[in-house]
Amino acid sequence: MAQAKRKKKFFDVEMPIIKKETQAQAYEIKDLDGRLINYDLTRMLRGKNIVLQLKIKVDKEEATAIPRQIKLLSSFMRRAVRKGTNYIEDSFSTNCKDAQIRIKPSLITRRKVSRAIRKALREKAREEITNYVKDKTSEKLFEELLKNQFQKDLSLKLKKIYPLSLCEIRVLKVEKEL
Repeated sequence: MAQAKRKKKFFDVEMPIIKKETQAQAYEIKDLDGRLINYDLTRMLRGKNIVLQLKIKVDKEEATAIPRQIKLLSSFMRRAVRKGTNYIEDSFSTNCKDAQIRIKPSLITRRKVSRAIRKALREKAREEITNYVKDKTSEKLFEELLKNQFQKDLSLKLKKIYPLSLCEIRVLKVEKEL
């Protein structure tokens, strides 16, 4: 006997963090549950090359996308680093209110600085970020990262050690839900 062919359909997926809607293709809406979407935010953030990864959660007949990872592309960082400057990177895991997250800050100084200053900046950034993150939800952190509040607060605190030309969070990733 011949089997009836199933046809894929497009379903609307709401992305509340950026107040937009997109479509995903599947046979049924429940097939979308757990699927990942990569959404480019470059135009929305005026040239800041950011890719947002969202995970689809299906509740009855509603599909919503929850952020899982935000990543600043390396091409943006390459443009930002100039001759005669230093860049400082770090990677660490910490807990926020509802999840364990991995944060990778990236700092660029205005001039060449000594290793001691770079180390002091890295340690101060780690300390400030862990204190900032521990009483916030992961959803709130993604919102603040997109609005540039997170980076601005960090930059103002690090300015006391050495003024930075750029202070960015290169990667913010939810490792596991608590």
